[in-house]
Amino acid sequence: MAQKGVQLDQETFSCSICLDLLKDPVTIPCGHSYCMNCINNFWDEGEKKLPSCPQCKHTFTPKPVLVKSTMFAALLEQMKKTGLQAAASDHCYAGPEDVACDFCSGRKLKAIKSCLFCLASYCEKHLQPHHDVAPFKKHKLVDPSKNLQDNICPRHDEVMKIFCRTDQKCICYLCSMDEHKGHDTVSAAAERTERQREMEVSRQQIQQEIQDREKDVKLLQQEVEAINQSADKTVEDSEEIFTELMSLIQKRSSDVKQQIRSQQETEVKRVRELEEKLQQEITDLKRRDAEMNQLTDTEDHNQFLHNYPSLSPLSESTHSSSISIRPLRYFQDVTAVVSEVRGQLQDILRDTWTNISLTITDVDVLLSEPEPTSRAGFLKYSCEITLDPNTVNTQLLLSEENRKVTVMDQHQSYSSHPDRFSDVSQVLSRESLTGRHYWEVEKKENVINPAVAYKNISRSKGWNGSGFGGPKSSRIGVYLDHRAGVLSFYSVSETMTLLHSVQTTFTQPLYAGVWVGDTDGDSAEFCKLK
Repeated sequence: MAQKGVQLDQETFSCSICLDLLKDPVTIPCGHSYCMNCINNFWDEGEKKLPSCPQCKHTFTPKPVLVKSTMFAALLEQMKKTGLQAAASDHCYAGPEDVACDFCSGRKLKAIKSCLFCLASYCEKHLQPHHDVAPFKKHKLVDPSKNLQDNICPRHDEVMKIFCRTDQKCICYLCSMDEHKGHDTVSAAAERTERQREMEVSRQQIQQEIQDREKDVKLLQQEVEAINQSADKTVEDSEEIFTELMSLIQKRSSDVKQQIRSQQETEVKRVRELEEKLQQEITDLKRRDAEMNQLTDTEDHNQFLHNYPSLSPLSESTHSSSISIRPLRYFQDVTAVVSEVRGQLQDILRDTWTNISLTITDVDVLLSEPEPTSRAGFLKYSCEITLDPNTVNTQLLLSEENRKVTVMDQHQSYSSHPDRFSDVSQVLSRESLTGRHYWEVEKKENVINPAVAYKNISRSKGWNGSGFGGPKSSRIGVYLDHRAGVLSFYSVSETMTLLHSVQTTFTQPLYAGVWVGDTDGDSAEFCKLK
């Protein structure tokens, strides 16, 4: 309300000729007031015409004697003391950064609109004909612009309302009949519509990129928490195992703890760096989106088309497409290895200590490579599987290379061993499997069931208690990603056909195995892969 009062005072005490506050105010007989110099100059410029009021057009005979209005002068002096003059002036008049009204004389008021048809800017007073006069109502009014002259053809001094697609520039209608004759031309409005449509597509892509990156950031944050939890749990489990051992094991326990923490720091740092990168890309995309939004709000077609090429093209997405949710397991395999070697203390200390260290540094997080899609990709993880003579059923004959087993009518004279399958014709591998591995099993004659199992699988509870079940094919490829909890079976021929896939959480090292049919001569062989 106070601001409105200031505006009212400013209008009341302004000269309608110079539009500034009255200086040496005088009141003429019709009641209107002016600056003394302004009204005298107005009457002097009228030459022989009768003196009249610039506002009400009332004429006076003879010419009035002008006397300074002491009341107005006193009020104006009071306004100067209270600072209202500066406030009113700042509120209405155009400054260096403002667009000035093209029709104001003397000190110019701020323009409130620019007309793209007239190529001029207007204050509220001079804009009124565009609201009241029918032909003016069809003109295109936009926010005040200092760039109206950019719409004028420098060659023909005509408004440029045409866009030449051949030369990618705005032209006037004379240009289209001259040097641009025969070119592909459309109206600037039509070209703006087309470019607007393209930009909307780009904005949708940006919005999708932002959403994708935000999802990735959330996954990475979950990954950090999972890594920390897994590392803490693994440290706890490792310490519990190592406390049962002698003083030398205590030293190894300290080494494992240190390596886990080191790898934990490395993995968290790697994930954090990717998270920061994605956050930066989100910031850049949001800034890019804001630029496009600002350009979209531009009502001047020419200005829009002038600025549109300056928008840089979208950069190719750099976020990892392999980020996906997997079972939250990272360091548990370390615990599995330590548990396994606990019963083989001397061998661990002498020969296999490096297994623990390598397992720690091979922690697999959700940034790892996805499952291969071709046989060539699987072969990168190929491993040689040899069969454990201590597990083979006595109905199976084991080959010299421990790769092939064949069903025999007569039982084989193997030595007694607690790991031997006593009730079903199957066998386990000698190698324990963690990490990524791929192998192939080929059958002869009847069916075979390749499988994987923990070492503690029952050896004497018959088919229901310990039998292997698996996909049936003449040649089967088995892919294991122990850390990701992925186990897949493929039928191998000229192509790879997925037979069955499982995703779970493996808590111990796994062993390759196979069940062979009961018919004499049936065989299964673990293939040598190049």
